[in-house]
Amino acid sequence: MNPMTITQIALDYTKAWNSKSAEAVASFYAEDGEIVINRGEPWSGRARVQDMAAGFYRDVPDLSLTCDDVRISENHVLFLWTFTGHDAATGNALKIHGWEEWDLNADLKVQASRGWFDADAYARQAGGGA
Repeated sequence: MNPMTITQIALDYTKAWNSKSAEAVASFYAEDGEIVINRGEPWSGRARVQDMAAGFYRDVPDLSLTCDDVRISENHVLFLWTFTGHDAATGNALKIHGWEEWDLNADLKVQASRGWFDADAYARQAGGGA
């Protein structure tokens, strides 16, 4: 897998998140791909990945994602990110750091993603804490 190609995929994935289109985000996943966030229940299948992204847009309607770094080892990719925005319920500002660990298939689609972020920091920020 070409590192420049994978890096471009990560940048395009970032653009998809910033487009506010859950469908665009899900398009980076294999039809039977999945994401698990913080060891939660898997969002299996492209339609469910789309539901996951739509949920983030509901919770953070002005979500803006940046790609902080990309690390590559064969078909395994580490996509480090930061998102900012405001919690829909409280209006409080959010700045959350996290990452996704991707396993890419032969078509360079995400087959499996394990996403991580500090849920306690998210809850504190959404609730108005530091």
